Parts: sequence; structure tokens; C-alpha cells
Amino acid sequence: MITDKVGNRIKELRKEEGISQEKLAFKAELDRTYVAGVESGKRNLSIKSLEKILIALDVSFEVFFKNM
Repeated sequence: MITDKVGNRIKELRKEEGISQEKLAFKAELDRTYVAGVESGKRNLSIKSLEKILIALDVSFEVFFKNM
């Protein structure tokens, strides 16, 4: 499912940055439980939330989807 793929990609990028879900959530101005749900594929995130996460990770949409 796409939610699993997107969640796994976010988790991969977060771990590459060496930051916790809590720190990512703080930087993206989202709740930590929301980030956890997205990473596990249980939450269907909006494009706006994905944009916040990618900005927090300093990753472009192009790079995010290119390596999925």
C-alpha cells in the first residue's frame, strides 16, 4: 500500500538524519503520535503534512519520490 511505502520512506530519511520521531514531529510542527502513525502506514497523511515533514528533513519532493 502507498501509505506503507510513504511511511517507510519517511522513517528511512528520519533515521539517516539521526533524529527521533519526537524531534521530527517538533520540527514539522506535528504531533509525535501522528508521525508514528504515518511511519507505520496507519495514518493517511495530507500533502500539507508531507510537505512539513520533508521541510523538516530538508528533502525535496523530487528526491523523496525518486528513491521510493
